[in-house]
Amino acid sequence: MSKNTKKNKKIDYSQMRCPYCGARVELRSSEGIYKTDMNEPQMLWVCTNYPECDAYVRCQKGTTYPLGELADGKLRALRREAHFYFDKLHQDGHISRIDAYKWLSALLCKPVQECHIGSLNDYHCKTVIKKSKEMLELRAKQKKNKKKCGVKSG
Repeated sequence: MSKNTKKNKKIDYSQMRCPYCGARVELRSSEGIYKTDMNEPQMLWVCTNYPECDAYVRCQKGTTYPLGELADGKLRALRREAHFYFDKLHQDGHISRIDAYKWLSALLCKPVQECHIGSLNDYHCKTVIKKSKEMLELRAKQKKNKKKCGVKSG
């Protein structure tokens, strides 16, 4: 039986195309693209038309595996903001991390294993930001009401 399963198939990321201009993408160091700890620069998949086309995606540390899909500056900023508010849901103890991803799955109508903010488009990022803020505000009001009533929150 072949061990060539879906998990261990080699994917040729060099065949990726930029979703903005259609150019090829190349693997390169983050040096000169964004500020990181230069003792250990990150690897990125970058549109070959960079900097005219500002699309790139960071790789998982120590690999050439992209952490999402190529994005321009506007979409990268939205993804950072979406991550910030989504992460606050579980980091501030409002819900567990697992429940946060279940919530995200229901919000995006995707299986949990496909819920990666690094793969979201503008619309979905804005939705995650809006709904996360709403949930954070609701939790803050609930906590405030419990304190008013003398109920200890756990």
